[in-house]
Amino acid sequence: MLTRRFVHAGLALLLAGLTPALAQEFPERPIKLLVPYAAGGGTDAIARLVAQAVSEKLGQAMVVENNGTAGGNLASQIVAGAPADGYTVLMANQGPMVVNPHLFKNIKIDPLEAFAPITLLTSAPLVLVVPAKSQFNTVAEFLEFVKKNPSKLSYGSAGNGSASHLAAVLMAQLGGLEITHVPYRGAGPALNDLVSGQTDFMITTMPSVSGLISAGTVKALAVTTEKRTKALPNVPTLAESGVKDYSTGAWYGFVVPKGTPQPVIDKLRSASVEAINSPLIRERFANEGAEPIGSTAEDFLKMMVEESARWSDVVKKSNTVIN
Repeated sequence: MLTRRFVHAGLALLLAGLTPALAQEFPERPIKLLVPYAAGGGTDAIARLVAQAVSEKLGQAMVVENNGTAGGNLASQIVAGAPADGYTVLMANQGPMVVNPHLFKNIKIDPLEAFAPITLLTSAPLVLVVPAKSQFNTVAEFLEFVKKNPSKLSYGSAGNGSASHLAAVLMAQLGGLEITHVPYRGAGPALNDLVSGQTDFMITTMPSVSGLISAGTVKALAVTTEKRTKALPNVPTLAESGVKDYSTGAWYGFVVPKGTPQPVIDKLRSASVEAINSPLIRERFANEGAEPIGSTAEDFLKMMVEESARWSDVVKKSNTVIN
């Protein structure tokens, strides 16, 4: 018995001594960054921008992989089940982290328990947009039509539980509206159908749609944040346009499997914070109405717990459950 205890104690000391050494060597190979949506959307755009800069800081590639299956749940499960060594990172945002546990009946993990947060990278407004040829030029016109024609207008989203989905659900609840949801596997495919007129409107992230707004392919009717954004100073907020008390946004962060060594997490956070504060990314973020955040892991977790409680209430009121 004593011999076994000494062996266990010796192994613990050996592993404790190895952890800093492993962290110093990390990363020795490319890091995989799973994005829980299809390519071409806002989450994907932010992920690729930050991944390139983090790669330069760490001296190893951070390779983006997209998987929008089941509202991002599959990507979350893949990362949660990966080795806790820092080489598999999840691009975390509302849907997979704080909405899906309340929306999907058969979700297999609790994201707030399965992952260790690294840092909250940034947050950005969403925008209510319609096709360029749409009859709507203001939120007032849009709201008047929806109220007179319940369930006639359809909207696309990046997927069930995504920021674009819940932003529309929140608008419907606060505005007393009936609208029809069409989920996609990312904002990119959803925007393609919006532009072609297959759907009528979308509330989507700034990074996913800013180019289309600039090109005149879609019209921006309102932003979702409490105040107007510098990126679209002439576009009103939904709250000031008739949807009282409306306020939401999209946020993006990095998480890794729970149990990842703290020195590895610290190294990933340090590289990420340096990356998002570089002049290039600051400028790109500003163009999307976003600013670098680079929170501590503790603050990121606290924010996600609060967001989970908020969206739990919204989902319950919507009576929406997905098998």
